[in-house]
Parts: sequence; C-alpha cells; structure tokens
Amino acid sequence: MADLILSANFDHADDFYADLLEAHEGLERQDSDALNARLILVLANHIGDNNILKQAIKAAALQKNEPS
Repeated sequence: MADLILSANFDHADDFYADLLEAHEGLERQDSDALNARLILVLANHIGDNNILKQAIKAAALQKNEPS
C-alpha cells in the first residue's frame, strides 16, 4: 500500500502555480470552480489509486481546519 506524499515532490512548482493562475484568468467564479473540478478529476484518474485519493481528501480537509 502506497502512502500519499505530502512533501515537495515535483520540479518547478512555481511554474505550475503560474500556469494554474493563468488558466483561471478572466473566468467567472462558476467557470473557475468547474475548471478546478475537471483538473481534480483528470489528476485523480492519473493517480488511479483510491487509497491515495482518500488520503489526499483527508489531508486537504485537515488543512482547512489548521490555525493560521
């Protein structure tokens, strides 16, 4: 069983973030949300491991509850 990697694990993270922001430029909130949903599904399909995806959901849900 594989575990979710939570430490930095890819090169050029800033470039990815810039590309993501660019993809959202000019979009209305509803369209931006739809883009995010499609991106999540594309990446989930690429990962293809339901256990890893469950870990990712849990990790993301925990992040919103942590104090700033």
